[in-house]
Amino acid sequence: MSSVKASEGLPLARFFMVLASLSPLFILWAVRGIPSIPDRVFIPVCISFIVLPNLVLFGRLFFARKAHDVQIKTVGTAEDHRDHLLVYLFAILLPLWGADLDDVRNLTAAIVALAFIIFLFWHLNLHYMNLVFAMLGYRIFSVHPPNGRSSIFGLEVFILITKRSSLPAGLELSAYRISNHVFWEKEPEQ
Repeated sequence: MSSVKASEGLPLARFFMVLASLSPLFILWAVRGIPSIPDRVFIPVCISFIVLPNLVLFGRLFFARKAHDVQIKTVGTAEDHRDHLLVYLFAILLPLWGADLDDVRNLTAAIVALAFIIFLFWHLNLHYMNLVFAMLGYRIFSVHPPNGRSSIFGLEVFILITKRSSLPAGLELSAYRISNHVFWEKEPEQ
């Protein structure tokens, strides 16, 4: 019997979600600057790494809304991921910000470290961490299917981006598909 892993799907959207999750690092680097790269070049590059991935992410949400790419999801249990933001800040953001970028070799080492982090975020599906979400009042939850149901029936753990502070068991909600495992809760129609 072979094991089949469900595809995350929408790899470009996932890649830009990973880059968007690293926006705080690019903000800090733009403020700090790098002696070996002129500000007139470096600051626009940092700004593009902040703005473009978030535009792509919100563009994906726009197209999901336009295409009515909505699924009904049922909550079994939900885990709030605010603690992941602390791990993200202390384990990734601060060491990269504190890296010595004064010469080409150190800058190259920091870029390689950043590539490793991007790979790990991609591989471990941590692409939903985003400072913009937090600033806009959104929370991130891992939602598990209701008891007695499993991925055999097409129900599996998914990530939900929502303004709710909690997700009670049994709650049914409509959500836009950002990727096959990341969903943005549809605002109730007024």
